[in-house]
Amino acid sequence: MATSPARSPSPGRPPTLTHAHEGDLVVFHIGMTIRKPYRPDLWGPVFLAMPAMLAELEKNRAAHERGEAEDLGFLGAYTLIGASGPWVVQYWKSTEQLYTYAAMPDRAHLPAWRRFHQTARKHPGAVGIWHETYAVPAEGIETLYGNGGIVGLGKATGTVPVRRRGRAARERLGSSLGRTRTA
Repeated sequence: MATSPARSPSPGRPPTLTHAHEGDLVVFHIGMTIRKPYRPDLWGPVFLAMPAMLAELEKNRAAHERGEAEDLGFLGAYTLIGASGPWVVQYWKSTEQLYTYAAMPDRAHLPAWRRFHQTARKHPGAVGIWHETYAVPAEGIETLYGNGGIVGLGKATGTVPVRRRGRAARERLGSSLGRTRTA
């Protein structure tokens, strides 16, 4: 007999979970395309800039959680490698916080952005960058992590038992913790 995702798991089986984050969020995709692979002197700095920014954001997030720094709004991220190059999926509390971080002259992003544009003007087409920003209302978020597979939003913000949001995906979509939507 199959066990539904909302039932208690059998002994030894990881629990079925959903994301712990409450409220709206921003999903930000950012990546690069390497158009001249034989010119690592041109795309290498772009490639290396992102890990520095993510380390800065993670360090700030940890310091904020300890009460030692302002909240930049960064929730977490993960890196992917695709056919056209690497990209990062980031989670933010708001577009305002994302844009504020991007414009801060004393943080890693703005100097890296300026260096990219200087290189792009001198060597057009060597490396491309792109981003996509999605402002997602809380009622538009639904997640499920079954049998130990925690990625994405759940990995970035933590997880809770799936039943706290509802038994089925339709119930979890638009729910808050402890309160499921009635359709």
